Amino acid sequence: MREIVTHLTFDKGAEEAVDFYTSIFPDSRITGMTHFRANEPGPEGAVRTIRFEMLGQKFLAVNGGPEFSFTQGVSLLVRCDTQREIDELWDRLSEGGETEVCGWVIDRYGLSWQLEPAVVEEYMYGPDPEAAQRVVEAIYGMTKIDIAGVERAYKGE
Repeated sequence: MREIVTHLTFDKGAEEAVDFYTSIFPDSRITGMTHFRANEPGPEGAVRTIRFEMLGQKFLAVNGGPEFSFTQGVSLLVRCDTQREIDELWDRLSEGGETEVCGWVIDRYGLSWQLEPAVVEEYMYGPDPEAAQRVVEAIYGMTKIDIAGVERAYKGE
């Protein structure tokens, strides 16, 4: 086996979505594109697939038609080092979308994202289960995650 690539199937508008995503994340780029040909299930000449990378991770976006939609059962988790990163991504990804508790954003294309401080992984899986539980409870009470609040919960403050 070589790799696992995240495959995102949009109803339509994959090209617009990929342009949006690659404009937000550093180290992002489009690496390939295909177009529908005659007798394929899309308008001839329209974008069929787009290969792209975000933060070095590979993705494939497809214009699949109206039978495809995203659900919150699958999301893209972005670990952020600073509150500024969370704030900027939150603002950009929620434009035209919606926000949910626990750091979730559903963007205007219907794709779910979780914006999480990188330190949460350390706190949640570290040696102190009581501190981890305090972090979980703090996050349950947040919409956009506040790193300072998470750190206070971890310390029991």
